[in-house]
Amino acid sequence: MIDEKNLARLSFPGAPKIVTKGLPGPATQKYLETAFDNESMARGGGRFPFVMAQGKGATVKDPDGNLLIDITAGVAVNAVGRCHPRVIKAMKEQMGTMMHAIDFSSVKRTDLAKKVAEIMPGSLKDNCITYFTQSGSGAVETALKFVRKITGRTQVAAFHGAYHGVWLGCNSLTTGDQYRKGYGPFAPGIIHLPYPYCYRCCFGLKYPSCDLQCAKYVDYVLNTPYTGADDVGALIIEAQQGEGGYVPPPQGYLEIVKKACEKHGALYISDEVQAGAGRTGKMWCIEHSTVDPDMVTWGKGMGGDVPMAGLSMRKDLAEKIDDHSQPNTFAGNAVSSAACMTNIDILTENDHALIRRAGELGEQIKTWITDAAKDIRIIGDVRGRGLMIGIELVEDKESCTPLNQEAVGNMIGGMLSRGMIMVPCGRYGNVFRFMPPLVITRNYAKKAVDILIETAGDVAG
Repeated sequence: MIDEKNLARLSFPGAPKIVTKGLPGPATQKYLETAFDNESMARGGGRFPFVMAQGKGATVKDPDGNLLIDITAGVAVNAVGRCHPRVIKAMKEQMGTMMHAIDFSSVKRTDLAKKVAEIMPGSLKDNCITYFTQSGSGAVETALKFVRKITGRTQVAAFHGAYHGVWLGCNSLTTGDQYRKGYGPFAPGIIHLPYPYCYRCCFGLKYPSCDLQCAKYVDYVLNTPYTGADDVGALIIEAQQGEGGYVPPPQGYLEIVKKACEKHGALYISDEVQAGAGRTGKMWCIEHSTVDPDMVTWGKGMGGDVPMAGLSMRKDLAEKIDDHSQPNTFAGNAVSSAACMTNIDILTENDHALIRRAGELGEQIKTWITDAAKDIRIIGDVRGRGLMIGIELVEDKESCTPLNQEAVGNMIGGMLSRGMIMVPCGRYGNVFRFMPPLVITRNYAKKAVDILIETAGDVAG
């Protein structure tokens, strides 16, 4: 059992607390103006009207001293919270020994590679080779390159609603309009298939009476002549979609897809960059299924406050990759490695207690939201696993028409003014994601739900 009092010490007390007349406050506004003058707004947050000055656990402060509950966790990055004291201690100790090393073996890098192998899912456990990168995009980009060498094939299958990064190769897999329009042409040989978005099924069916036709369609495309999928080396899929709307697949879907890959001779890559590191109540989201992946891409919550990501693949696959063929100057940075190992320890100690709590708390949060949503016409669907919960907002429950962007903006501003940061995602930009640090207290989680519901009620009214 996780002690709530101990978790409370990891965050600032008293959140939310707004000390200025409105947000952003005067000091924050100056920082925003400087940022808009000097930084590219191609960044993920664009012109979001908040500046982070301090972070602790599940809370953040701006330059004016306003204290907010943080439901973003840096987009599912700060799994053990911002500035966890044990992570800080591990980084400080490593900083006095060595930080950057050339792109070959170092003590912390080697220790991390072994630790990652120990926590991998399925047959990858203690039977994998890891290539380190600084971001999930780098991990996916590396996977695309290695798949060609390993299989001798050039095609890769991905899914509608996918987000696998925004570099040229991985952006070819990603389907978000804002990342693609005006940036093509993309890498050739990418095939996109329907993801099982049950709330908006592209086949117009309902689960479970649909008999998983979406999964059977994947098998049809991969294993039927004249579909154009004649040279697929790998299929890459999120075990729960992130940017695409926090969409979990129905039970049985991933198993059918894996069998279709095996029949075709394609590798199965589980993208765990956002859904991994305990976020869904399992160390890896794919562990909610019986699927045994050939490769796993990971990042975000593994590094937490510092950049750390990687591609882990079966040893027999790694044997086909030439030495020296993928140099990466900052891979396996010793300080990042120390932080990552500490994050893993915190997540997995006491029989994965923090991860199991994330699963239990997530179910409680969904119940709180679902119960309150009965009286709010714009909350259409509440879904997800663990602390990876999507709340899809609509014009009304009957039509399921996505909530218009002006109202979505009002939701963002309304929650911010009440002292909480929550950001949207989804194909229509109308899905708010409840993705706090796993160390968030029940008290702060309930306050966050109350703010969400109060704001949604105002917007609906």
